Amino acid sequence: MLKWAIYAMVYLGSALMVYNIYGFISFARNIQKKKDWGQERTILYVPIVLLVMFLIGYLAVGLFGKPDLIVSGILFGGSIFVFIMYHFLRRVTDRIQEKDQVEAKLMAVEARNAAKAGFLSSMSHEMRTPMNAIIGLDAIALQDGNLDFRMRDRLEKIGVSARHMMDLINDVLDMNYIESGQMEIRREKFAMGEMLELLDLLVQTQCDEKGLEYRREASCKLDDCYVGDAFRLKQALLCILENAVKFTPAPGTVTFTAEVASSRDDRADIRFTIRDTGIGMDEAFIPRLFDSFSREDAGNTNRYGGSGLGLALAKRVVDLMDGEIAVESRKGEGSAFTVTVPLGRTEAQAEEEPDLPEGFELRGCRILIAEDIDLNAEILADLLGLEEIDSERAKNGQEALDMFAGKPSGYYDAILMDLRMPVMDGLDATRRIRALDRPDAKEIPIVALTANAFEEDIQRSLEAGMNVHLSKPADSGLLCETLGRLIAKARLDR
Repeated sequence: MLKWAIYAMVYLGSALMVYNIYGFISFARNIQKKKDWGQERTILYVPIVLLVMFLIGYLAVGLFGKPDLIVSGILFGGSIFVFIMYHFLRRVTDRIQEKDQVEAKLMAVEARNAAKAGFLSSMSHEMRTPMNAIIGLDAIALQDGNLDFRMRDRLEKIGVSARHMMDLINDVLDMNYIESGQMEIRREKFAMGEMLELLDLLVQTQCDEKGLEYRREASCKLDDCYVGDAFRLKQALLCILENAVKFTPAPGTVTFTAEVASSRDDRADIRFTIRDTGIGMDEAFIPRLFDSFSREDAGNTNRYGGSGLGLALAKRVVDLMDGEIAVESRKGEGSAFTVTVPLGRTEAQAEEEPDLPEGFELRGCRILIAEDIDLNAEILADLLGLEEIDSERAKNGQEALDMFAGKPSGYYDAILMDLRMPVMDGLDATRRIRALDRPDAKEIPIVALTANAFEEDIQRSLEAGMNVHLSKPADSGLLCETLGRLIAKARLDR
């Protein structure tokens, strides 16, 4: 009986060794297919040769030798050990391959996101450029005092439609920007009162046009200054406020409330509530309210317009800010949106924009326009000309640099700089102007006026040395107000 057990272990060990040899051969073939495994592919043949020699030794002992219990146990145990090590090696290499595949997928996703971000930036530029021409030419045409009523009405409707189209473009681009993972929330000091006043101005104008009553209530406990992303917070709140105005028939009311929900040493949760007396919605629709392009009633698309992205965009932005949105609504009775966002608290005051000096005028100022597209340059020159501001044009960054360097100090009062231009772009031109060895090179206001409107575009503009980043289409009022403030400040600093 013992003899049979001894020979069983020898021949079972031999059979297991044959399996091990087959496994190593298959494993070696798989590794051979991987071009990035260099010396490892050759080394794998060494254990195969050794295992074949062991197998010959096993068979020799079994056929010609007289194995005892110890020898047969060692042979059988060796086969089991090689079997275990083979499967352990397979497990390790499988894990390595899985990790390589995950890393490759991550790299592919990052490459797609980078390509998508580049595509969005390019599309933003390409779509905003013609819209800049439409809105700019419409604004210039409306300055004609000889227009009859019908022509003025048509031009005003063109302007409204063009701005509506611009809003749709912005919503689509911003939504894609968020979903590509490119949007980041900034933490900067800002004046809460200033942000609320700007929202009031924008919403009050829309309510007046529609015949609605607008009310804004702010808690006296609100601090003057907070830390957060004022631009994105304003964007989210404006999306909800505009939605309230859109779906509230006249005569109706839109109420906007801001208050402190909770507060501690370094943080405050600010609660914004937007109520309206509009058409409301069924409670069953609320869970789908923030889905892109969602509509409770498809007929409302034609009646009220809009892209169906405003609330979805607001929700994404609030989520990025670690905030929350709650909704209450009843059909025919209106809706209430509650936005709660955490903001940092600070004792320091946000920098306030200086008021223009009394008697300051832009009339007679000279502006250098760096713009490669003839129509855009013509529109800018005409808009500035309406304010009796002189302008000169450079067709690219290199020409702008040469024109500035070739004029005496103080010849130009400001520069409007496009970003995308041939020969030399606006960023490089700005850096080279700032590096010139002359007094006004560091002081002259340089305003980025470009169709590039994403966050990284703004950061690149500021890092290059520009004072302000304005997006096309150019709003003549904002442009002149910005130029006036920057030029006045530059003169005071001299």
